[in-house]
Amino acid sequence: MRAHLAPRAPGGAPPPPSAVSGARQFWRRLRAQRAALVAAAVVALLVLVALAAPLLTALEGQDPTSYHPALIDSARGGVPVGSLGGIGADHWLGVEPQTGRDLFARLVYGARVSLGVALGATVVQVVLGLAMGVAAGLGNRWVDLVLSRVTDIFVAMPLMIMALALLAVVPDGFPRPVLVALVIALVSGWSTTAKMVRAQTLTLKNLDHVAAARLSGWSTGRIAVRELLPGLAAPVITYAALLIPANISAEAALSFLGVGVKPPTPSWGQMLTSADVWYQAAPQYLLLPAAALFVTVFALTVLGDGVRVALDPRAASRLRIGTGRKREARATVRKEDRA
Repeated sequence: MRAHLAPRAPGGAPPPPSAVSGARQFWRRLRAQRAALVAAAVVALLVLVALAAPLLTALEGQDPTSYHPALIDSARGGVPVGSLGGIGADHWLGVEPQTGRDLFARLVYGARVSLGVALGATVVQVVLGLAMGVAAGLGNRWVDLVLSRVTDIFVAMPLMIMALALLAVVPDGFPRPVLVALVIALVSGWSTTAKMVRAQTLTLKNLDHVAAARLSGWSTGRIAVRELLPGLAAPVITYAALLIPANISAEAALSFLGVGVKPPTPSWGQMLTSADVWYQAAPQYLLLPAAALFVTVFALTVLGDGVRVALDPRAASRLRIGTGRKREARATVRKEDRA
């Protein structure tokens, strides 16, 4: 009986490869993309820096919240004492204007906040969007109609306006990074995930193996877990990989506007709030968090696109064809040069 329930592709194609074989194919396709590998290395380094923030700041002998008034020239309006914004053996990247807080410590701890908020928001977005999308796709006409309309409302909801309103009324006692992650997740991201999952579910539920499971008396929950989730894994993982850089940008924007992470908790967006005022006196105060944001978002975007290609056999095939054509063109040019 189980042989009849084995997943089959449309048109009577053989069953999909095992999970181990699929993982090997994924890594092979990902390794074929040099840009994705470089981006993965950059992301891994950023995550390592965020996790090792206490160790790194201990090596420097500083922390992200201690003030150093002796390193600030109050007569000049709070400019750091010394050249290049106070860079020295004790402060590897200088100090923050007006406060004297160590910039290196705030930068590496800011990576913890930015990446943590983005990853937390992405998890909530994927779980909520997956649940709503599968429920709408497998439910009856009225369930699908109600859930689809709710999803449409959140799709049309402007992120920044709603986030500003929600973050402004929540008491300060609530952990701010957790609150920012929840607001980003609930206001945006999950709704587009739900619409994508619903469309995939409507396609998958008409396949033979799902129909066979339904005729065998399987419950809706069992069908969703055993038959639908394996088919939804690739598009959901791809979309989640692209959500992370968007969530990092959203957190930075909210912190820049003053409603995100509150001082003294460090955040890259928060560091940019007043950095433009001190650009000439301490240029690294603006350039360091801006560069960290740019590199992180760019690396995650490239990695997300690489994951999409590795999970999509059609995209991988196009990639191989394009690479083959480039090789043929280079070979032709070399032959012509020899002639």
